[in-house]
Amino acid sequence: MIKKIINISLLLAFVLVANCAQHSVKFGKKCTQTAKDGTYEKSFVWIVNNKINPDFDKKITRQNCISAES
Repeated sequence: MIKKIINISLLLAFVLVANCAQHSVKFGKKCTQTAKDGTYEKSFVWIVNNKINPDFDKKITRQNCISAES
């Protein structure tokens, strides 16, 4: 049973890494800026396409989470 779980975890990790050739993975609580209607996106894992959004790091920050939740 444990061996199956390890194999599945390794397979999922491989798929995640293989799909990240053109992407970067950002970890940690980060949020987008609050929109005019008060909505925002929050996540602990962000997968970003580097070619389409080269400046996406500026759009998701930990500081946005603090300002959005207050």
